[in-house]
Amino acid sequence: MFLPPVVLAIRSRYVLEAAVYTFTMFFSTFYHACDQPGIVVFCIMDYDVLQFCDFLGSLMSVWVTVIAMARLQPVVKQVLYLLGAMLLSMALQLDRHGLWNLLGPSLFALGILATAWTVRSVRRRHCYPPTWRRWLFYLCPGSLIAGSAILLYAFVETRDNYFYIHSIWHMLIAGSVGFLLPPRAKTDHRVPSGARARGCGYQLCINEQEELGLVGPGGATVSSICAS
Repeated sequence: MFLPPVVLAIRSRYVLEAAVYTFTMFFSTFYHACDQPGIVVFCIMDYDVLQFCDFLGSLMSVWVTVIAMARLQPVVKQVLYLLGAMLLSMALQLDRHGLWNLLGPSLFALGILATAWTVRSVRRRHCYPPTWRRWLFYLCPGSLIAGSAILLYAFVETRDNYFYIHSIWHMLIAGSVGFLLPPRAKTDHRVPSGARARGCGYQLCINEQEELGLVGPGGATVSSICAS
């Protein structure tokens, strides 16, 4: 189920996110192979370890996807990924089936996302992401799918329907990643050959990484073009 998100993440150069999705895919597969009712089961390791890794991978997949959508600076993003892994591991050890194990990290990550997008919108003086196609064809469907998965997990899943609802939960989360994961950031800052110098002979070039929030304002580049 997570194979398409893995391929999409690699193509978009989200290598760390692809590693998390691969981890989730691997342990989810073998956890459910060991968790099936009946006589024939297949367990590659202890059941408790498989369950922990499946739950951790699922929550981390949600966490890294939302943080990636915020387009934070690389150092900040890596710190949040590490903190998320440690805090989610602690939460799962305290109460593996607790509702707030999912809602807590999700709401916190959404708060970071909302803050990052609001700051970027204020700086640019227009809505971010700027294109209506991104909202209509990707963000809205992805949010609807992810929201449905959370509602199923929180209010529908019981011990009786666990095998069915939990499988649907995995499919919905994996499907939402394909819509929500942002496109690859453009890093080509070459000045067009036909560009002409203005005023004193200097032209300020917009740094796309800074605009996307991938580097700090101090890392913006200034290219000078001298006209004879």
